[in-house]
Amino acid sequence: MTAQQTGRLITFEGIDGCGKSTHIELAHGHLAHHGFKVSVLREPGSTEIAETIRAILLDRHSSMSPLTELLLYEAARADIVQKQIQPLIERGTIVLCDRFYDSTTAYQGYGRKLDVRMVKTLHRVAVGKIVPDLTLVFDLDVSAAFDRLGKDLDRLESQSRAFFRRVRAGFLEIARKEKKRVKVIDATLPIAEVFEIVKRHLDHLLLHR
Repeated sequence: MTAQQTGRLITFEGIDGCGKSTHIELAHGHLAHHGFKVSVLREPGSTEIAETIRAILLDRHSSMSPLTELLLYEAARADIVQKQIQPLIERGTIVLCDRFYDSTTAYQGYGRKLDVRMVKTLHRVAVGKIVPDLTLVFDLDVSAAFDRLGKDLDRLESQSRAFFRRVRAGFLEIARKEKKRVKVIDATLPIAEVFEIVKRHLDHLLLHR
């Protein structure tokens, strides 16, 4: 198989505890093995400004309205798109991003019950024409996710189970509406089986066109 070095954006999504961070690292190794230039980023984060915003958002002592939270996420997103994602894609790099705007739709739109149309409008302001080429949603029951999280929780992880049920439903609704881009993976399967599914999606996008 020959790697066609065209820049792409692949995003990894799901509720906290779903295992996406494990699979983004496995995906990095898989694609690097096939000769791709690959960069792993995280949202919010990966730039100085975005990491500062991340610290505010995840600090359990931070208190903010849902709208303030939303705007902070979009500000961090605008910075990472301008400084990292867009330049990397233009240089032919495969960008693997741990969360992107679908997380904000699910968490702040569905979870916080903000107007989803307004949330999506702000996405477009923040990212311009950038759209993920592939989004993998690692789906997991909320109770199972809580069992995986442990006790040292950040501000978002500390939200109620009802909140996370709305977030999970949000991700599934996004996938239902955008079946071509968004693929749902059963995150209750063993890691090796989950990653076999991940590889099939990656290979279909990058190696068989």
